Amino acid sequence: MENRRMKKAISFEGIFCIVFFLVFFYGLGSKMGLVNMFNTLMNTGHYLLLNIVFYILAIAVITGAIAGILSEFGVIAIINKLLSPLMKPLYDLPGAATLGIITTYLSDNPAIITLSKDKGFLRYFKKYQVPALTNLGTAYGMGLIVTTFMIGQSKITGENFIPAAIIGNLGAVIGSIISVRIMLHFTKKEFGIKVSAIVEESKDFDVMNYREIREGRFGERLLASMLEGGKSGVDMGMAIIPGVIIICTLVLMLTNGPGSNGVYTGAANEGVPLLPLVGEKLSFILKPLFGFTSPEAIAFPITSLGAVGAAISLVPNFLQKGLISGNDIAVFTAMGMCWSGYLSTHVAMMDALDCRKLTGKAILSHTIGGLCAGISAHLIYITFF
Repeated sequence: MENRRMKKAISFEGIFCIVFFLVFFYGLGSKMGLVNMFNTLMNTGHYLLLNIVFYILAIAVITGAIAGILSEFGVIAIINKLLSPLMKPLYDLPGAATLGIITTYLSDNPAIITLSKDKGFLRYFKKYQVPALTNLGTAYGMGLIVTTFMIGQSKITGENFIPAAIIGNLGAVIGSIISVRIMLHFTKKEFGIKVSAIVEESKDFDVMNYREIREGRFGERLLASMLEGGKSGVDMGMAIIPGVIIICTLVLMLTNGPGSNGVYTGAANEGVPLLPLVGEKLSFILKPLFGFTSPEAIAFPITSLGAVGAAISLVPNFLQKGLISGNDIAVFTAMGMCWSGYLSTHVAMMDALDCRKLTGKAILSHTIGGLCAGISAHLIYITFF
């Protein structure tokens, strides 16, 4: 009983929860229809499970296998040695964290969590640095996909969007540094700065100059490291299921509108576009910060909070209607990378790192980082163009 937090069985928060649920679902149901709302709720969750979660799971398994191999044969040790002088002053992270940037840029946010389950990767970290991996990985998640997509939109207007996409990447780097640094401010208070990430590991050798390897010959070590790394990917993929389905379903239902014919059918990915409406009302504040060409452009960063894949699908329509320009592409790239669906993955990623109580701090840090990414991209763009 000493360690349990107790409250009265009937309290204000229980009544508030009931009222909130009734208001929330009544608001959605009155627009979509009660049956359509529940059908969309279930169909969107099913869609996310089959098309997003299993996709992330596959990425996690492959990334985990690659990470295991790179750790076993010293690649991570080399990266750590070479890039520590750069990563330490920028992020206050060891050079090995660069591998997390690479894997998430080439895949998606949760790929870095797979790395964090590898002891060969974690041996370079202090405990306070581990939760910040969520912010670091999310800032670069789907970076390659977003960047190449933005460059490819040149075919619509004939304008060269390569410089804008590059500037967007620079903005994302700035945003990532700010996000990680703010997060580390909180984690230092929580864990201190001296505790190692792997407290049970023996400290009778210098981890900067030596590394531990598995028993056996080259082929045996290769197979063992690959399979163990892949297994850690499976564990991570299963751990993110609740966060992705619950959070992302709600975000998508508050972001998307009715079906293609303007009619609610109960299909997946329908909803009431409340978030874009809020963004439009706030455009008088946000437009000077980001330089958006039109108020409609604010829908992109808001949508990217839930799913950057859905957000980038807005870009071709915006370009065809002349609602955005090169500056918007730069800001979209920066904020799309930095905010790549973090509301739908941050909770699950922090949970996978056993840092659930710091989830709010991680979201706050990354919200600020994403805003700074967009502002930085805008300022850099207008400086050169």
